[in-house]
Amino acid sequence: MRIIIHPDYTTLSKWTAYYIAQKIKSSNPTPEKKFVLGLPTGSSPIGTYRELVKLCQEGKVSFKNVVTFNMDEYVGLPEDHPESYHYFMWHHLFSHVDIPKENVHILDGNAKDLEKECHDYEEAIRRAGGIDLFLGGIGADGHIAFNEPGSSLSSRTRIKTLTYDTRVANSRFFGNDPNKVPKTALTVGVATVMDAREVVIIINGIAKARALQKVVEEGVNHMWTVSMLQLHRHGMIVCDDDASFELKVGTVKYFKDIERENLSLPRL
Repeated sequence: MRIIIHPDYTTLSKWTAYYIAQKIKSSNPTPEKKFVLGLPTGSSPIGTYRELVKLCQEGKVSFKNVVTFNMDEYVGLPEDHPESYHYFMWHHLFSHVDIPKENVHILDGNAKDLEKECHDYEEAIRRAGGIDLFLGGIGADGHIAFNEPGSSLSSRTRIKTLTYDTRVANSRFFGNDPNKVPKTALTVGVATVMDAREVVIIINGIAKARALQKVVEEGVNHMWTVSMLQLHRHGMIVCDDDASFELKVGTVKYFKDIERENLSLPRL
């Protein structure tokens, strides 16, 4: 597992955007062989999306032959609700880049048959040839997507009840009222993410420091579901100095030393 430690969120976001853009370009995607990208919502990727929009508008990367699959969606929120993940993705990324609408896949939290929706989503990923790169963020409790603490590490896309802690954390988007946050969501599973050929996780801020320490310095644990990244062949964490606050000094020095030459922006 690689760990790239940047001084701040701005630097982290720009580097991650360039890394993703470089991966897309180097794959030389075509209409017949598209690049398949898994994407998260939440506050962590906003800076990366902002930088990807800039790169696309500057002509440095194109999304015309990119297919996307988002991690999750609330159950019961209309797609045009300002806190739905459909709205989030179109607001922060899709409306500003050249991706065809038919290439975008987001779970339908209003589907008549939610279990079928989850099954069909897994099938759609399979038909697309699997995910080339899955970008993700984490919660302060180390969960990835809506795979809350205690989730099965072999889980697939499914309906998930959200913990009170998660609803409190997300209540900042709902007028600080946890009761307004939907109690259930559709989410890809831990195994769905781990099936990707590459996984890149953004971890920023002091609030995520304990989770990063658990993921990096302790073992795989279903109470910290992102710790499954330790078993991925091509897993990478991109974090900032604040998030590394609870890591051992030796751990930080080790990763800063071995990744020193990789801190510059990837070439496009």
